[in-house]
Amino acid sequence: MKNDGLKLAQDKMAAAGVDPTAIKVFAAQYLAMLGGSDGNIAENAITPVEKLEKLDDVKVDVAAQQAAIGKTVIIKLNGGLGASMGLAKTKSLLTLRDGQTFLDIVVKQILRARADYGARLPLILMNSFHTRQESLDFIKKYPELPVGDLPLDFLQNRVPKLRLDNLQPVDWPADPELEWSPPGHGDIYTALLDGGLLDKLIADGYEYAHVSNSDNLGATPNAILAGWFAQSGAPFAIEACRRTVNDKKGGHLALRKADDRLILRESAQTTEADKPEFMNIDKHRFFNSNNIWLNLPALREALRVADGVLDLPFIRNEKNVDPTDLTTPKVIQLESAMGSAIEKLDGATAIEVPRSRFLPVKTTNELLLVRSDLYKLTENYHLEPQVEKTPEVSLDDRYYKLINDFDARFVVVPSLIQATSFIVKGDWLFDKPSAVVGNIYLSDTGQQAEYSGLDSGSSPE
Repeated sequence: MKNDGLKLAQDKMAAAGVDPTAIKVFAAQYLAMLGGSDGNIAENAITPVEKLEKLDDVKVDVAAQQAAIGKTVIIKLNGGLGASMGLAKTKSLLTLRDGQTFLDIVVKQILRARADYGARLPLILMNSFHTRQESLDFIKKYPELPVGDLPLDFLQNRVPKLRLDNLQPVDWPADPELEWSPPGHGDIYTALLDGGLLDKLIADGYEYAHVSNSDNLGATPNAILAGWFAQSGAPFAIEACRRTVNDKKGGHLALRKADDRLILRESAQTTEADKPEFMNIDKHRFFNSNNIWLNLPALREALRVADGVLDLPFIRNEKNVDPTDLTTPKVIQLESAMGSAIEKLDGATAIEVPRSRFLPVKTTNELLLVRSDLYKLTENYHLEPQVEKTPEVSLDDRYYKLINDFDARFVVVPSLIQATSFIVKGDWLFDKPSAVVGNIYLSDTGQQAEYSGLDSGSSPE
C-alpha cells in the first residue's frame, strides 16, 4: 500500500544511519507528494525578474572586502561521479588541462587566494558516499590545505528511491547501492546542521560561506563579492548570469505573484505546456549559476525556527532503478535544489555576475571548450576567457558523449579561438594541430574521418 511507503522509507533510512533531520526533510517531501503536489511552478503564478544589481557596479572599500573574505569559508559541491560522461570515478578528478584535474585547480585557486587576500579561506568539500574516500585521498598531496581543526569535507545524505507503482522503497538485491539516490544539493543545509559543521564554523569565527560546484572553475574566491554580501545584510544570495541560447534549460529566477518573493524555477518544476515560456530567454533573463552566498548565523537561526526543515520545493524525478538499463523498474527520486532556499529566507537576494563566473562542465561539449585555447589558465589559476562570445559546440553523442570515446578522438584539441560554431556529426579523429574558423560543420561520412583543419565555414544541410 502507498500509505506504507513513508514508514518503510523512514525505517530504511534510520537503519542505514541517515541523519534524523534528513529523515524529517524526506518525510515532508513525501507527504507533500501524497497530498497531490507535483512540485511544479506554473508560468501564470510568476513574473519575470527585469533587473538585478550588477557586480560590475558594486562599490565596497578595501577594508570591508578584507573583513568579509577573512570570515568566509569556501564549500564545493563534490558529490558527482560524472556518470553522464561515462566516468566511473569522482568527476572533479577528471583531468582538465596541463595534466591537472578540476580538484587540483580548485585547491590551487584557494591557496593562491589565501596568499593574495591574507585570509584563512578554508576549503571544505560536500562529498557523497561515492566520492568521499577518493577525494580525501587525492587532496592529501596538499598538506597545507587544512585550516586549524576544521574538516576537509562533510557528507551529503542519501534517500531511498521509491517504486513508481506503489511509492515504497525499491528493493534491488543485484546492486543494493542502486536502491539509494542523492537528495539534491538542497541537502546542504541539513548536512551542515546535523553533522555539527555549521556550529563549528560559527564558533571558529566564520560568518559567510560561498558554495559552488567543484566542476565550475569560474567560481573563484572574490573579496568584492564577499564585501557586497556582508554589506547587504542578506541571509542568502544567488550569483545570477544573463541567459543565452545555451541556457534555455537551466533554472531561472522569477518573482512569485502571491507574495512578490524571489524564487528559483527548475526545468523539472515546469509542465510541458509551460516549457516554451520557461525557455524564453528574453522573458526570463537570469539563470542560477549555483554559486551561492550564505550568512551562517542567519542560516542557523532559520533552521532552528524551522526545526531543521526549510521545506524547500521538492523536485520529483522519474528514472529507472538502474539508470543504465531502461528495462528495470521505474522509480521516483525526491530531490531539492540548493538555490530554492531563496524563497524561504527573508531578505534573500541575487546579484548579476559576469559569465566568467560560470564555467561548468556537464558534457564533453563543455569539456572541449575549457580544454581549448578559448581559455587561458592564469598564474592565479583562473580560467580567463580569450573571446567575448563562446562559440557553439555540438558533438555527436554516438562518438563523443563518453569521456573515453572523446579522449580517443580528440587526441589534439583544435584551436577554437576563431570559431563561431563547431558542429560534428559522425566519427572524426582530431590527432594533429588544427583550427576551427567561423562556422564549421563536419558531416557523417559513415566511417572515421580525419580532420585536418578548415578555415571557412560550411553550414549544416
